[in-house]
Amino acid sequence: MLIAFAALAGALLAARAAGLAAGWGFQFQHPGFVAAIAWILFVVGLNFSGVFSLGGSFTGAGQSLAGREGHGGSFATGLLAVVVAAPCTAPFMGAAIAGALAAPPAAALAVFLAMGLGMAAPYVVLALIPGVARALPRPGAWMEVLRQALAFPMYGAAAWLVWVMSEEAGPQGVLATLAGAVLIGLGAWALGLAERAQGRGRRLGRAVAGAALLAALAVLPGIGVAPLPQARAAVEGSEAFSSARLAALVDAGRPVFVDATAAWCITCKVNERLALTPRVRAAFAAEGITYLVADWTRQDRSISAFLRAHGQEGVPLYVFYPGHGRAPVVLPQLLTETTVLDAIRAPAS
Repeated sequence: MLIAFAALAGALLAARAAGLAAGWGFQFQHPGFVAAIAWILFVVGLNFSGVFSLGGSFTGAGQSLAGREGHGGSFATGLLAVVVAAPCTAPFMGAAIAGALAAPPAAALAVFLAMGLGMAAPYVVLALIPGVARALPRPGAWMEVLRQALAFPMYGAAAWLVWVMSEEAGPQGVLATLAGAVLIGLGAWALGLAERAQGRGRRLGRAVAGAALLAALAVLPGIGVAPLPQARAAVEGSEAFSSARLAALVDAGRPVFVDATAAWCITCKVNERLALTPRVRAAFAAEGITYLVADWTRQDRSISAFLRAHGQEGVPLYVFYPGHGRAPVVLPQLLTETTVLDAIRAPAS
């Protein structure tokens, strides 16, 4: 996890030094990356379901290699946890991330490493105090049942990422991602057969698995350059964000509510469902508030600049401009209906 956070910090700082608009969760703005993570989660699910095993095919080189494999698996799990979960931490670390990216590189790296240590802390505790593990259930048949059950959250996460792909690259991107998933599934099945076969059958299964993986990887470049889909249907009663439109409304003294969001941001979707409800949108209309949606699903320099102007490096971000020269109000990143309604009605009280 520490290495993953250090690498992510380096990528963000390098992108910022090159003049690119990079922020927290920026990796999910690239369709090829989204497809690759969806495939990885799909493979993890297939492994949990028993389609193939990481034993057999990979542990025949001796007991020492098998021992190292366990640490390698833990290392890969830590990397995957950071890559997938990092965007969801933005509501809790937005200020720290913004400050880190504005600081000198050494200080920024130290902040990111501290965040990595925080994410790794539970595992560190288990390693340093083995007695804590005694509170865990004893090994038994339930472990296999649990392993198979855990496959379904993996499949669910992969399905969610396919939906994200539909927002980023349209139907062609979804088709390419699903085609790659079919190839990956073929490879996993062939690998499972190879683990149970001998001689020529084992070699044939591995060859099919390798060919399927190469074919899936060949799909990635096409996903990365897929054309942008047509503009998504806006939330009812909202307008697409633009810096020019926001400036014009503010100069005219009109109240504005800006919702900076992204398709891959789970927190954003929860807030849209629970806080930015039809009731709240009706209140916007009644109060004459223009509702601007800044969709950061794909790279957008104007939205990145808007985020940085308010001390943020990622979404969600909610800013209410009361109008008539009043200072803008930044709302919490975890919203409720009451929070939004109180904010928009406060200037009139």
